[in-house]
Amino acid sequence: MARNTGSGEQGAVPSGEQRDYGLPRRVPLPAPCSLIFATIFVFAACSSDHRIPLVVYSPHGRDLLTLMERRFEQLHPDVDVRWLDMGSQEVYDRLRSERANPQADVWFGGPATIFARGAADSLLEPFRPTWASAIDPHGRGPGDAYMAAYETPVVIVYAERALTPEQAPRDWDDLLDPRWKGKILIRDPLASGTMRAVWGMIIERGIKQTHDTAAGFQWLRRLDAQTKEYVLNGPLLDQKIVRGEGLVTLWDLPDILLSKRDGLPLGYTFPKSGTPVIEDAIAVVRNARHRDQARAFVEYVGSIEAQLLATREAYRLPGRKDIPIDSLPSWAREVRRTMKAADVDWDLLAARGGDWMRAWDETVRSHSR
Repeated sequence: MARNTGSGEQGAVPSGEQRDYGLPRRVPLPAPCSLIFATIFVFAACSSDHRIPLVVYSPHGRDLLTLMERRFEQLHPDVDVRWLDMGSQEVYDRLRSERANPQADVWFGGPATIFARGAADSLLEPFRPTWASAIDPHGRGPGDAYMAAYETPVVIVYAERALTPEQAPRDWDDLLDPRWKGKILIRDPLASGTMRAVWGMIIERGIKQTHDTAAGFQWLRRLDAQTKEYVLNGPLLDQKIVRGEGLVTLWDLPDILLSKRDGLPLGYTFPKSGTPVIEDAIAVVRNARHRDQARAFVEYVGSIEAQLLATREAYRLPGRKDIPIDSLPSWAREVRRTMKAADVDWDLLAARGGDWMRAWDETVRSHSR
């Protein structure tokens, strides 16, 4: 089965390895060529298959996407799930560019703050699955435009071969210690919904303290001075840390747990003062070619079966609040017990985050070194 797997936000791949889904990994191309390249592969593969092709854009990476694909196809043998793996910001940009002729049916994954922008741009079709009442009210987008399927915490990640847990940074401000200068790697925030959420939390934290964005931007300038490199994608970020090109980074917990399961020597810690817990959403694309199948996929992802499957096999914290804690695997119960969630104004991030990121890119990125 043909797949296109690009530089999505999650899913670690060993250095130099091909993702074996019938296609080579997407090579870096100029943006217009990349879009054409991916679309040709997906829809050319459909010509020899008489099932209904359900196209999913997602940053979730191969582990979770393959898991959901296989089980959904078992339940719906007339459907062929075809996913494209890209960063959540890239999904949003691509859906905007395809607005007049949508190619995707489902947007699966990314912070609700980016989904909110998609809803404001009329990129999403309202749909209320039966599990909507089982998630926090804030996880339901305006007019039921999207739903929070998972909760995705951010962690401080370190190279286990070089650092002990006691030596690693324990909180956000620890990253500014001079000992980490030139040893921090950061996933490129412009393409990553995860990093946009972290940057937004830092700026919003400064607003709470000083009623101005200046404090947050100054903090980010200090971190920029510590940063060795802004890395293109999550898998490459993991590999660079493992190879010792950097010692510390920030990333989402599910991806790090998958990497550890696959043998990568990565350690992590939850920031003591609190970490952003991202409302990781899903939605039907407006004017989707296969609307009924798209709604069925959204319905399945939020079902108790799929939530527990994702938790047990792909390290996803369920968005549903009606799943008994003793039904969760030990790792999830431990996270629920020990993690402190930061108090984040997600509505403010959704409204102002785009402007903040543009300002960061123009005035902070690589300006402090």
